Amino acid sequence: MNLGKILIAEDDNDINHLISDVLTREGYTVTQAFSGTEAKLYWNSETFDLLLCDLMLPGMTGEELIAEITAKQAAPIIVISAKNTVMDKVELLKLGASDYMTKPFDIEELLARVEVQLRKAGTAPVEEKSLTWKGLSLSTDRYSAQYEGTEIRLTAREFGILQLLISNPSKVFTKENIFASVWGETEFIDENTVNVHMSNIRGKLGKVAPEQEFVETVWGIGFKMKN
Repeated sequence: MNLGKILIAEDDNDINHLISDVLTREGYTVTQAFSGTEAKLYWNSETFDLLLCDLMLPGMTGEELIAEITAKQAAPIIVISAKNTVMDKVELLKLGASDYMTKPFDIEELLARVEVQLRKAGTAPVEEKSLTWKGLSLSTDRYSAQYEGTEIRLTAREFGILQLLISNPSKVFTKENIFASVWGETEFIDENTVNVHMSNIRGKLGKVAPEQEFVETVWGIGFKMKN
């Protein structure tokens, strides 16, 4: 999962690569710039969620880069610098930086600060909501289904039916219940509509788990998840 796009502006090769490797391993998409001028070109040509910025950069200083960016837009910026006086930090924060870390820094603390800034900006991912049943997993945020890692391609109606059944696996849902919940219609006309969708669901589940039965027909009533 991509957690966000981050631009690193740092002229020290070792530090730049260390930060890049760690962020990439955590799931972020990273672009590396080794001068202020290069960072400016990247920032103006792409969309980033966060800038990690050293101050003593060749071509354009970190202060100049931050001033130019914040004059046009509000952006999460974490300064990472050897400058460590209170006045340095105050001036950078006034200039528009969101946070300030002094070198040498702890990489775990940097990761925590990155996450905090992305959360404040509204770009950090929220915890994905999912429903599971006997190896079957539904992501209710992405409307995707998997069985033990194998993707199952469902239509919106099929997904809605499975979501309804798994959300209360012990309950027997009538065809009228299913139609009202998934189709959003109060007037139930054709029970064959639900039957066809249920048949399609069983067929798709059967392809990924031929020995497993997920949905049980309760004759004369409706459907439920099979225990």
